[in-house]
Amino acid sequence: MADGESSREATARTLRNAFGNVFSFFILLLIGILAFSIRLFSVIKYESVIHEFDPYFNYRVTQFLTKNGIYDFWNWFDDRTWYPLGRVIGGTVYPGLTLTAGTLWWLLNSLNIPLSVETVCVFTAPIFSAFASWATYLLTKEVKGTGAGLTAAVLLAMVPSYISRSVAGSYDNEAVAIFALIFTFYLYIKTLNTGSLFYATLNALAYFYMVCSWGGYTFIINLIPMHVLLCIVTGRYSSRLYIAYAPLVVLGTLLAALVPVVGFNAVMTSEHFASFLVFIIIHVVALVYHVKGNLSPRMFKVAVTLVVSVGLVVCCAMIAVLIALVASSPTKGWSGRSLSLLDPTYASKYIPIIASVSEHQPPTWPSYFMDINVLAFLVPAGIIACFLPLSDASSFVVLYIVTAVYFSGVMVRLMLVFAPAACIMSGIALSEAFNVLTRSIKFQLPGSSGISQSGDTSMNTEGEQNDIAKTEKMDETAKERPSKKNKRKEKEPVVKASIRSRIERRLLVLPLEASVIAIILLVLLGAFYVKVACKVDAALNVHALLTSTLEKSSRVGRWKLVHCVWAAAEAYSAPSIVLTTYSREGGLHVFDDFREAYAWLSHNTEVDDKVASWWDYGYQTTAMANRTVIVDNNTWNNTHIATVGTAMSSPEKAAWEIFNSLDVKYVLVVFGGLVGYPSDDINKFLWMVRIGGGVFPHIKEPDYLRDGQYRIDSQATPTMLNCLMYKLSYYRFVETDGKAFDRVRQTEIGKKYFKLTHFEEKASSTSSPKRSGTGKRNPWH
Repeated sequence: MADGESSREATARTLRNAFGNVFSFFILLLIGILAFSIRLFSVIKYESVIHEFDPYFNYRVTQFLTKNGIYDFWNWFDDRTWYPLGRVIGGTVYPGLTLTAGTLWWLLNSLNIPLSVETVCVFTAPIFSAFASWATYLLTKEVKGTGAGLTAAVLLAMVPSYISRSVAGSYDNEAVAIFALIFTFYLYIKTLNTGSLFYATLNALAYFYMVCSWGGYTFIINLIPMHVLLCIVTGRYSSRLYIAYAPLVVLGTLLAALVPVVGFNAVMTSEHFASFLVFIIIHVVALVYHVKGNLSPRMFKVAVTLVVSVGLVVCCAMIAVLIALVASSPTKGWSGRSLSLLDPTYASKYIPIIASVSEHQPPTWPSYFMDINVLAFLVPAGIIACFLPLSDASSFVVLYIVTAVYFSGVMVRLMLVFAPAACIMSGIALSEAFNVLTRSIKFQLPGSSGISQSGDTSMNTEGEQNDIAKTEKMDETAKERPSKKNKRKEKEPVVKASIRSRIERRLLVLPLEASVIAIILLVLLGAFYVKVACKVDAALNVHALLTSTLEKSSRVGRWKLVHCVWAAAEAYSAPSIVLTTYSREGGLHVFDDFREAYAWLSHNTEVDDKVASWWDYGYQTTAMANRTVIVDNNTWNNTHIATVGTAMSSPEKAAWEIFNSLDVKYVLVVFGGLVGYPSDDINKFLWMVRIGGGVFPHIKEPDYLRDGQYRIDSQATPTMLNCLMYKLSYYRFVETDGKAFDRVRQTEIGKKYFKLTHFEEKASSTSSPKRSGTGKRNPWH
């Protein structure tokens, strides 16, 4: 009789597991569809086009790769950039994105799916956003189970911070790097939980793909050593920890050195020294554990004294070598961007070219609410849940969120690294909250078998049993060589552990009324959020479809969906190459000035003509106009950029001499004073002055300021009113309205009537007869 009941229970449990696995698979499939589709607004609203600035270089490189092959790509010297210096492309780019898109294009064409290279590049980011969501599921599942994994995956699929860098057309390194980052962390946790050398090898390969994809790989090679050191200090060392870390450092470093842009930097720069230091420490700890298990206590003390003495000598020698290497570098072995993260004031003091980039600025508090929304309030709850109980995996995600919060507060671009951590913590928090609430209701319903006669709470869900078994297994494997006393105690505790776990679970059961009210409040909060967000953007017809899809895939995402759809459709889908604005009557106006300017350059200039502009537009000019540029967005040569900045800051004759020495025939400027486009060259001009003055001391920022204020009106300084940038931007501007009123600066300009003596206007964009978006002028008078 008892055997029959147990067999029926086992059969029911097997069926539940099978149904749960199939259901989880379909939920993940829907999450992948959601992650892909929510990023297509840019294609639907505009067209299939590459966005922003850097993606145009990546697109141009991918075109070269698919046309000429991998060997020509590695040896490609590009003479159309950084004239007259040029650039070795194969040795100065992270090739992961290019090789990934090129491989996708080759596979699709092999299957007789004739997609263009541009189409593949446009949709690479949405495809990998689905992969990143699935990787988040795997990572969170290793930490807190399937429910938390599914919740975190659906949150990442639609978090605005990640959408901002992965919409269709955002063909930048982060398109694949975020997936590589999360997947590397997953394999590290998987290795840590299983102690499998197979997963350790896969972890090193995933790290290699991350190194190929993005310079942010240094975050991985510093975060994992920090976690390993934390485990050692807190007494959680185990053989699993050694297997998870040692192969990653050895194999991962060797593979990283194969990437040309990294090379010997993998062992010579300060960003990697922490991994080597922890590598030494973990071997010392492993040696101590090994010796302790094979020697008597007296001999162990002698061995420890010897090891400590020799270790101190070796450590002192290695520290001396590291100090010598670091001291030989002006930046102490750190890159400029890394120093900016460690010291937020470093870039503004010493490297203005880094500080001039908007995405390198610190974020504001509203940007956190815009990019992660209500997840900001769920993260603390997720951190608390990770300590109940604390495991090696949960301590890692806690360390991840802490470091990501710091770095995102220093540089707004790193909100992208913070977003997966926030989704993981929020998924854990929501999953644990629903587990507690639903368990509380289930255990206290009339006729429920959840409460026995003795009042103890039974472990009636397989997920809870797995979680406790997993925790107990991890606790047991953490004890490397138990003493005889502990061995005797291990024969008792099966029943006691079960009773203890039941008591702990019983303490987490809330009153029935409180549980019901809490769930109702969560539902009402979601409904209120959806109602308010619908008022923000009632025109989104896809709301009902996406809400229906998400309800099938997750019970926790409804209240966040509309904000994310609005962010995807309105805030982050507009390509910077195409500008839009709405009239007072609600009509949509599209400004295509950038592409008009590049088309004009392509059709009206010679192939070998050189074009000067600020570095922001270098990649686009080379990719769309196919013309040689002086500087571009790679910003590897500060002196060259300073030369262009000095020319823009100088009087017309001096600027003409500088451009003439560089064989420049056309100068391109962007001006938005007529249509109200704020990201024009006048607003960027002070950075040109600062960067130019950093190399050429005769350019001084105070000469362009009036009482410390940057002005272009009648109170502007003579130096400002006579510099080349002012003249090229405001030439004949007074003819537009008779007042020369700048709509961006909200003032009339100071110098309205002047002539160009060394430059000649060649063309302006069609949206303004004079100077709305771009102007190209020939320095040959």
